[in-house]
Amino acid sequence: MRTDLTRQRFHVLMTADAVGGVWSYAVDLAGGLVEAGVGVTLAVLGPDPSAAQAARAEAAGCRLVRTGLPLDWMATDPGAVTGAGEALARTARAVGADLVHLHSPAFAAAADFPVPVVAVCHSCVATWWAAAGTGPLPGDLAWRAELVARGCRRADALLAPSRAFADATARAYGLSRPPRAVHNGRRQLAPDLASVASPGTDPVPFAFTAGRLWDRAKNCAGLDRVAARTALPVRAAGPVTGPNGERVRPVHLTVLGELDEAGIAAELSGRPIFVSLARYEPFGLAVLEAAQAGCALVLSDLPTFREVWADAALFVEADDADAVAGLLDGLAADPDRRARLGRAAQERAGRYTVAAATASVLDVFEALRAGPGIRAARQGAAA
Repeated sequence: MRTDLTRQRFHVLMTADAVGGVWSYAVDLAGGLVEAGVGVTLAVLGPDPSAAQAARAEAAGCRLVRTGLPLDWMATDPGAVTGAGEALARTARAVGADLVHLHSPAFAAAADFPVPVVAVCHSCVATWWAAAGTGPLPGDLAWRAELVARGCRRADALLAPSRAFADATARAYGLSRPPRAVHNGRRQLAPDLASVASPGTDPVPFAFTAGRLWDRAKNCAGLDRVAARTALPVRAAGPVTGPNGERVRPVHLTVLGELDEAGIAAELSGRPIFVSLARYEPFGLAVLEAAQAGCALVLSDLPTFREVWADAALFVEADDADAVAGLLDGLAADPDRRARLGRAAQERAGRYTVAAATASVLDVFEALRAGPGIRAARQGAAA
C-alpha cells in the first residue's frame, strides 16, 4: 500500500531502528496513522531492516528511508548523535514533514527542527542502568543520558509507553512533569487459540520467552537458572549477541535464535507459558503478543508489568529461581489454571490495540498542530 501524499491530512517524519521492539512499534503505529489519512516517512537509523521488515513497513503504507545514521545507544561520541539529529532535521525539510516523531529524545538535543517534535521515551540508558547496573553511571553512558535530558527539554511533547516508566523518566532527568503515557498497541501475530482449539485437547506445555537475550536487563541468566530447575522445556527466541558485543551463553535454555514474526507466531500457537524475568521493561511488546495468543503470563514483579497486566498475570521475584520453577511445574500440571490465565491475559490485551495507540498519538499531533496557545493548554492538561 502506498501513501497518497496529495490527499493526506498531514505528513509525519518518524524515526525507527530495526534492532528491537521499536521497529514493531513504529510500523504498527505508522500503519494506523496511514489508515487515518496521515502520510508517514519512516527514517531508519542504525542497521538496515531485513527484507521482511522492509516489506512489512511498505505494506503498512510507509515511505521507507534508510539513513545510515547511528543509533544514539550505538554512537561512539556525542557529535555522532547531534549530527544525526541535524541530518534528521534536514530530512524533515526535504520531505515536507509537518511533524517529527522521534524514537529517542537524544536526537532533539541540538537539532533545529523546522516543525514540532514528538519524542518517545521507549527506554534510555539512565533508567536502564538504574535497573541493570551498579554504582554511578559510567562515562560512556553519562554523555548519552545528558543528550536525552537535553532532548526531553527541547521536544514539544514527550510520550512513554506506561505511566510507571513515564514517572521513572521524569525522576531520572529531573523533568517538571512526566511524559504522557500512551500504552503500546500491537497487531495480533497468532490466532485466537481459545476459539480454535478442539474441545478436550491441550497443547503439550512448555515455557517460552522472546527478546534481546544478550541485554542483561532481560535477565536471561536468571531464566537459565530456572530452566535448570523445572521439568518444563524453556524455549527462548532472540539474539544472544548484541550489536555492542555483549553476549550471553545460556546452558539450560533451548535457544531458538532470532525469529521473524511468523516464527514467533508459530511458537505462540503452542500456547506456551510466557515467562519474562526482566529487571527492566518499559512496556514489553513480546508479552503483549503472547497475551493476544492466549498464553498464561509469568512476569517479574515490576511496576510496569503490574500497571499493564494487573490481575491478568502471575508476578514473581526475578531472582527466586526455585519459586519460579515450582510455579511453572505447577502450571504445567494444571491445564485449567493455564487456560484461565490465558483468557485473562487475552482479555486484558484487548486494551492495547494499534487503534487505541494511534488515537492517543493523533491527539498529541493535533494538539501540536493547533498552535502554541492551545498546545500549551493541552500539554498542561495531560501532565
